[in-house]
Amino acid sequence: MIPDGPARSDRAFVTLVTNADFARGAAALLTSLAATGTRADRVVLHTGGVPSEALAPLSARGARLVATDLLPVSDAFAAAHAKDQIHGRNPFTRGEKPPFHTPLDNFAKLRLWQLDYDRVVFLDADTLALRPIDVLFDYPEFCAAPNVYEGLADFHRMNSGVFTARPSQATFEAMLARLDAPGAFWKRTDQTFLQDFFPDWHGLPVTFNMLQYVWFNLPALWDWDAVRVLHYQYEKPWQDHGKLDRLRPLVDLWRSVEAGRMPDVSRLPAPPA
Repeated sequence: MIPDGPARSDRAFVTLVTNADFARGAAALLTSLAATGTRADRVVLHTGGVPSEALAPLSARGARLVATDLLPVSDAFAAAHAKDQIHGRNPFTRGEKPPFHTPLDNFAKLRLWQLDYDRVVFLDADTLALRPIDVLFDYPEFCAAPNVYEGLADFHRMNSGVFTARPSQATFEAMLARLDAPGAFWKRTDQTFLQDFFPDWHGLPVTFNMLQYVWFNLPALWDWDAVRVLHYQYEKPWQDHGKLDRLRPLVDLWRSVEAGRMPDVSRLPAPPA
């Protein structure tokens, strides 16, 4: 791992970018984090698939860039978790992953356990922080919100788009040993693995990782005055996609943040009943 400068805090918000599309998402995330007034570092782990011109806006927004390799997994593991294999064995039926989605690269977020921080909050690059979330640094390892976006029965599953961690080389090595065990297959990549590695994970309120499909599937859960992190799972707000009309207020919100404008979310429309 090669950082572009020293840590300025013992705490960091961390995201991962593996291509130019997710770098665009990370730029909006960084804008939203800055608007919360946080003093924690903002760190972007980036792999070799991100061109320098896509990283420049992240530096301009005050991010500490950390170049990282993908994990040293076996050929068998890489083949099992390649895009055609993982989508073929576990097809998406609720939404569409964008063409730039690279499932095997998701595991690179485990590198955050090698960072030089005492406390870390990870956020996927397709999230926005709508309110201050520094309180998460006081939560233990490992906390995450449930993967709720279709029905309340999903509360038993974790979503790895937002979680708390305590960097540790020993933890990282233990993760690698379990990750690439003979025959291992993690059908939702890092999400399935992290739930297995931390079976006693602590549940965060869904407001710390509000999945965009809640907007039309579970509108009674949506309260703009409570949402702290909005997560654009499946289709991304910088794409043209088939759910744009159904998600229009959320997409317009993201595009405003990308343009440097943080709207008053409490004045946004309520979801359709």
